Amino acid sequence: MIKVFFLIFEPRATWERIALARRGFAFVMCVYLLPILLFTSAAEGWGLAHWGKWQPRYEKLKVLSLNTIISFEAIQTILLLLMVLLSSLILLKASQTFHNRCKYVDAFTAMAYGYSPLLLAHLMDASATVSPWASWTIGIVLTIWVLYQGIPSVMQPDPTHAFGLYLSASIVALLTSGMARLLTALYLLGEVDFHHSWLTRRFPDLFQ
Repeated sequence: MIKVFFLIFEPRATWERIALARRGFAFVMCVYLLPILLFTSAAEGWGLAHWGKWQPRYEKLKVLSLNTIISFEAIQTILLLLMVLLSSLILLKASQTFHNRCKYVDAFTAMAYGYSPLLLAHLMDASATVSPWASWTIGIVLTIWVLYQGIPSVMQPDPTHAFGLYLSASIVALLTSGMARLLTALYLLGEVDFHHSWLTRRFPDLFQ
């Protein structure tokens, strides 16, 4: 997980090492992506359990039950994992419009490492008073910064297409992560009540 900081502060050299290593899908998923997801979810869950979450709309500190926290973190982890997988697929399709012959594992590697600053920024959500949108804003800015070096290194597009593919990756990251953040932020800020949703009626043990 320390590689996240190298991606932020030494992106070129770090991306070159990642590209040369040519790790497979299982390695990137199990050794890099899942540990970050699980660590940040556990840290956020610990913060929610100890401090709750401030909801400006109601001007109160929301205290969540342990079962609710576990359900929320599990759903958020799955949502973020799907975000990375879907973003990788969209990026692969976008690269094909530039006549790039990279494989899905290349797009997945670029997005999994590229998203890592955004995932790490979830540590800020452990605080009761930090807005979910603040952590997302910091995370997505760093993600777009990191992808600038990552897309050419890992996906190796033609030089004339490199910037266009980078813009495509940035837009995909912005939109998909924004949608994921919207769903989770609405719940944390008390804008959505899952207690009366279809999800809770289908799985009555959630959010109790």
